[in-house]
Amino acid sequence: MYRSRPKGKMDSDVLAFLSSIRHDESILYYDILGSEAHTLMLYEIGILKQQELKRILLALETAKKKHGIIDAEGAEDIHEALEAFVIKEAGVDAGGKMHTARSRNDQVVLDIRMKVRDDINELCILIAELIDALVRKAEKTKNAIMPLYTHLQQGQLGTFSHVMLAYAEALFRDFERIYNAYERINQSPLGACAIAGTSIGIDRERTAALLGFDGLIRNSLDATTSRDSFIEYVSALAILASTLARMAEDLIIWSTQEFSFIELDDRYSSTSSAMPQKKNPDPLELTRSKAAIISGRLASILCIVKGLPSGYSRDLQDIKPQLFEASSTAVTTTKVMAGVISTLTIKKRKMLDTSEKSYAISLDIAEQLVTKNGVPFRRAHKIIGALVSLAAKKNVLLAALAPEEIASALDQIEQRDISPQEMHELLKSMTPEKSIQIRRSIGSPSLAEQDKMIQLARSRLIRCREKTQERMKSVKNSYVGLAKIVSQHI
Repeated sequence: MYRSRPKGKMDSDVLAFLSSIRHDESILYYDILGSEAHTLMLYEIGILKQQELKRILLALETAKKKHGIIDAEGAEDIHEALEAFVIKEAGVDAGGKMHTARSRNDQVVLDIRMKVRDDINELCILIAELIDALVRKAEKTKNAIMPLYTHLQQGQLGTFSHVMLAYAEALFRDFERIYNAYERINQSPLGACAIAGTSIGIDRERTAALLGFDGLIRNSLDATTSRDSFIEYVSALAILASTLARMAEDLIIWSTQEFSFIELDDRYSSTSSAMPQKKNPDPLELTRSKAAIISGRLASILCIVKGLPSGYSRDLQDIKPQLFEASSTAVTTTKVMAGVISTLTIKKRKMLDTSEKSYAISLDIAEQLVTKNGVPFRRAHKIIGALVSLAAKKNVLLAALAPEEIASALDQIEQRDISPQEMHELLKSMTPEKSIQIRRSIGSPSLAEQDKMIQLARSRLIRCREKTQERMKSVKNSYVGLAKIVSQHI
């Protein structure tokens, strides 16, 4: 339909190579809304007559009802297919005016921005649901003591609640990054035309308002060329995916028979075709791979745009599948992870048994030497290190060391800061429960600090949901308003 200078039909292989139809289905609805707003504006500035407006709007409303079955044969993209449909329904004298003062260049980026802002709102709601699941699980596991790891070696004792709240903190940052990207996405490019605007007196602010945008991308060249806001969004998705992958890795490890700290719900597990005993964490394993896929989408977009000149280039078409698939992958992965967390079984007894056999109380004991006995921390570090070496060699707990064994270990490192009997009593007194109880620093896994963090997370969660709902309501109201105006003219 667009072939005014080239003669004849495009080569079929070239058409297939150029076509983005298979990726455009998700933006057809937005293309219809954008066309309705643009058409109404053309009527209001006197380009269209009342009857022409009515015929175009009727055709667009028909397209909306036939969503997904518009004939796209021979079209390079959904924009061409929709315009051809409108011309067929409304006639070329009316339908042929719909594209006045508009280009595919501003049209396509308009549609993408409208879709992405909806994706952002949906994803923000899903992240909030995941955080809510984490906080709920934290409330139930404040006393579930477990080892915390550095270098995958037992470091200090903590609680499962503390881990859940740590995930929640990371996800709050993911939420903010994605939420903030909306501000730069929700700016209208419509009316920038191909690259340098139009001589027709269009009202860009009117179409922006009709479609629920917060403002305009004012410079026409910037509006049709720049894709940095989409890159920012996919960057935030890649960071979110890495957070989810880290959560998945922890849960996979802890669900093994060797750890057996948790058990996945059957609804979030798979099995083996050959080994009947298997209960595989397949959703979590795929969560790890999705992080790599989203990062790959980001890399593709960056490589596409890095060497382009100013002005629209067809290379930008290939951003759409990368952007849409990164977005949909993030949505489904977040949704699955919320289900995993909310249905998780926590094996508190197994966690406590492991904690009781752990040397992860060592730092707590060293700090007791500092605070109660006035021992310099570096010497306390050396004392406890020597005792752990002895206990590990004997394969016993620190509390099982006899006073004479402690005395021998202290003599070997020439330490006289504490008597063997005092050290023996300190080792016996340091239980996993006491280890958690004596933590005093802000943000530690002590019961009081966990309560504070849970309360704070709940307050933040309310604000996150409210802010997102306000945006969703704003977009919905703009669509409702647009529909009312359209109905008045048909």
